[in-house]
Amino acid sequence: MAHKIVFSDIDGTLLNSKRSLSNHTIKIVKHISEKLPFILISARMPSAMRHLQDDLGIKHYPIIAYNGGLVLVDDKPISSTTIPLNIVEDLHHFNSEMDCHLSLYHNDEWYVPREDKWSAREETNTKVSPEIKSNAEVIAKWKKEEKGAHKIMAMGAEENIDKIRDFLAENYGDKLHLYRSKSTYLEIANKEISKFSAIKYLLKAHYECDAQDCIAFGDNYNDVEMVKGVGTGVAVANAREEVLEVAKVVTHAGTEDGVAKSLIELFELKDF
Repeated sequence: MAHKIVFSDIDGTLLNSKRSLSNHTIKIVKHISEKLPFILISARMPSAMRHLQDDLGIKHYPIIAYNGGLVLVDDKPISSTTIPLNIVEDLHHFNSEMDCHLSLYHNDEWYVPREDKWSAREETNTKVSPEIKSNAEVIAKWKKEEKGAHKIMAMGAEENIDKIRDFLAENYGDKLHLYRSKSTYLEIANKEISKFSAIKYLLKAHYECDAQDCIAFGDNYNDVEMVKGVGTGVAVANAREEVLEVAKVVTHAGTEDGVAKSLIELFELKDF
C-alpha cells in the first residue's frame, strides 16, 4: 500500500509526558513531511495547534481543528460546522444555577467566564490564553455576528457534568457529539462532523487520494471512526479499548514516541 498522507491526533497520541513534542518525534516528522503531508487533527482550536506545526516544520500543511468542525487550508476555512447558537443559549440557561465552567470556542476565539482552575489548566495544556467574557456576553456578541460555537467545553464537579450531559443528550442527542474525556470534562460538538468526515472532505477538496491511502494515529473515543476508516489506522498503546479494537497497527504509547516509532517501521526508515 502506498502511503500518501499522515494524520495525527495530538493529546494522548503525539505528545510526551510533558505534553510537548520530543526531539525524536520532531526529527522523524520533519523527515516524513518532506515527502508527504503530515496533518494535525485534534479537538484543539487552531492557535493551540500552530505552535506544534511550527516545531514540526509543517505550517504549510492544512489543520483539522475541533474534531473536524473546522478545516483550514493556507490558514483559511474550507469547511466550518458549528453548534447552533440556540443550543448554546439553552445550555447557558440550564447551567445558570450550577455555574459549571463553560468555555466557548469559535475558530481562534476562546472565551472563558472567569479565571479559575479550569481555564488555568487548559491554558497550560494548550499554551493559548483565553479572553474573559461571560457566556451571556459571548452569546449576545455571536448573535450579532451570526456565529455558532465550534466547541463547548463544560468543566466542573462530576455530578454537575452528569446533569449537563443528560440534559443535552435528552434534548439535543441527535444534534450533538458529547465526548466525556474524564469525569469532570465534557466536550460538545456538532454531530454532523467527525475527524473522519473532515479527512474525507479534505481529501476530496484538496488532495487527489483516497482514505485508503492514508495513515492516521489516535488514542481516544473521537479517533475511533478515523482509525477504522483510513487504510492504515494506528493506535498508540495507551489508547482506549475501542480504538485498539479497530486499529490495524498498535504502536508504543504516545509518551514513548509511539508515532515516531511507527513511522520508522511503516516507511522502513534507516539511521533513525
